Amino acid sequence: MTDKPNHLGEYLRARRALVSPEQAGVPDLGGRRVPGLRREEVATLAGISADYYLRLERGSDRNPSAQVLESIARVLRLDDESTTHLLSLVAGRPRPTRRGPRSETVPASMVELLATLPHPAFVEGRYFDILAANPLASALSPRLSVGGNQLLDVFLDPAEKALHLDWDGTTECYIASLRRAVGVETDDRRFIELVGELSLASPRFRALWNRHDVRAQRGGPIRFDHPQIGELRLSRERLEISGTDGPHLVLYHARPGSADADKLVLLASSTLTPTDPTTGTGSPEMRRRLCDR
Repeated sequence: MTDKPNHLGEYLRARRALVSPEQAGVPDLGGRRVPGLRREEVATLAGISADYYLRLERGSDRNPSAQVLESIARVLRLDDESTTHLLSLVAGRPRPTRRGPRSETVPASMVELLATLPHPAFVEGRYFDILAANPLASALSPRLSVGGNQLLDVFLDPAEKALHLDWDGTTECYIASLRRAVGVETDDRRFIELVGELSLASPRFRALWNRHDVRAQRGGPIRFDHPQIGELRLSRERLEISGTDGPHLVLYHARPGSADADKLVLLASSTLTPTDPTTGTGSPEMRRRLCDR
């Protein structure tokens, strides 16, 4: 046995619990103490011995062949992306231990670009930290400001939760994306602290984290309930930034000519108006226009 993290075993146990006997075509005779398939059922369906599969889950065998893992992936109903993740968990060349937090910097040219974009845009780090943001992003959500963290906000801040009309879908996407980004590099101090804090404070986070879902973020529609301009449907794009390791440019945009585009223009005008320090909003005219919506 070894004291090293058993990423492969953890993943197999988590995904096994999500497959019902009915889905796998196994007769359910009752008497199950835990959800999902039994180990011996997975082994039989994958064409391997129950003892060998037990060794995989316990971590006493960490070098199964790709053929074995692909057979198990089929039984566990994993898609291509999740199967690729499963294959990546096999023990390989030792990785150097990361002794400090991962450094994430935003190129000066990207900061300059953010200021010129007519869309809410920001740079997020590997763990959803906000590294840079333009004023329109902060107008969309005050939490989209440098120093914030989207995971902490979306799970723990009631105002951020209320902003997302599909909060369940948003949180699922974030956690699956975090799993994919981290892979087996779970020794980063920032990652450990973040997951620890969320695990203690959020039952929703714990439930999603224990599923071990893995999925890349993709562009798609996001619906907001903005406190000033009401319901807003925007498309979210996440783009790699050349020359960096981890940070991505995220921007929201509306379909040209739509009511959502008009609302974004209105929101953008609020960022150009001197703020009234007594209310935290723009000028009286700006406040009247927002109320009239």
